[in-house]
Amino acid sequence: MFEIMNENTGYPIKVWLNDMDCLEDKCLEQAYHLSQLPFVHKWVCLMPDTHAGKGMPIGGVFAAKDVVIPNAVGTDVGCGMVFTATNVKVADIREIQTGNGTIIQSVIGDLMREIPVGRTKYQKPQPCRTLDAAKDNGFWDGENTELMEAVEEGYYQIATLGGGNHFIELQEDEEGYLCIMIHSGSRHLGACICEHFNAVARENAAKWGSTIPEEYRLDYLPTDTDEGRQYLDWMGLAMDYACENRTKMMEAAKHAVKAKVEKFTDYRVEYTDDINCHHNYASLEEHYGETVWVHRKGATRVRAGEKAVIPGAMGSYSYVVVGKGNAESFDTSSHGAGRRHSRTAAKEIFTTEQVIVDLKQQGVILGKRKKNDVAEECRFAYKDIDEVMARQKDMVEIVRKLHTVGVIKG
Repeated sequence: MFEIMNENTGYPIKVWLNDMDCLEDKCLEQAYHLSQLPFVHKWVCLMPDTHAGKGMPIGGVFAAKDVVIPNAVGTDVGCGMVFTATNVKVADIREIQTGNGTIIQSVIGDLMREIPVGRTKYQKPQPCRTLDAAKDNGFWDGENTELMEAVEEGYYQIATLGGGNHFIELQEDEEGYLCIMIHSGSRHLGACICEHFNAVARENAAKWGSTIPEEYRLDYLPTDTDEGRQYLDWMGLAMDYACENRTKMMEAAKHAVKAKVEKFTDYRVEYTDDINCHHNYASLEEHYGETVWVHRKGATRVRAGEKAVIPGAMGSYSYVVVGKGNAESFDTSSHGAGRRHSRTAAKEIFTTEQVIVDLKQQGVILGKRKKNDVAEECRFAYKDIDEVMARQKDMVEIVRKLHTVGVIKG
């Protein structure tokens, strides 16, 4: 880790990389903007997977006094990971045929038929405890009616994967056990919440005496205002929705694995070590003697003894970790490997054939309906996850190292 303090910074910037050359120009510029905010507590942090985002770098962390910034949480509010481990050895099921391919191929096929991915959704509204409870409690009576369309859409999108870097993976840990990992968030609901309240923050900037340039895209909401309290409520709703979204998909994955494995083997499948964690949110926490809003955008909280999930790109490695409680990072780690190339650049550099061949050579089963954009999410488009993990040894201890054996992408 090194620290940046120069004529461009207000507060220091702590960076968990080797040196300045490891930071892309846009990411550094956004970090400078963050460091100049008057309500920063202590410093700004950049995780080892950091890269440019909207307003604030992805892999960025900072604590704020009495304000929240919608763009410092991000559009996919509550995006995160869910994980479970099994008692099944991958070697025992890898070659077993089901009539629809191997057990792994069959499970991937079943989940692709059951779970909408990409921009698709269910044709009928689905049960959603989070949205039902909010309605029953009069959560949005008379306020922020602009978001009601997104709420109703949420009933059609609960238990759906989405696209981009979201995935469902079957993985093998270093002891050979089958595990399941899912990456998804709050779908369209979270994006609408961010966009709506970012506009509210911009509209009220003058009223709150903001001097933050509009081009920084870091407009804020004081937490003691109606607008600030409303954003925090809606952010919490999106986080609960994202958690339920991941949980429902994991339940489907558990059922699919259990059904196929128990039908074609003598195993009685057991699940252990369940984890469900966010990496796009703001949380009220105490750090260095003050209660502050810690913004984590593409970053994972790892307090001492707290377990979390850090995924790599498909076909590479992912990790289950336990936090060491690193105070300088505000008890935070990276949320993944971090992009090396943009989606557009990745498709220009790598061909679909290259990616498919690479996955086949590793024995990875790919579940994807349209493969022409698969290069966007290939492992070559991301930083080396093992290098990222090496740079955050002061934040986390590795509990499991996992490799992809089957993956579903939108």
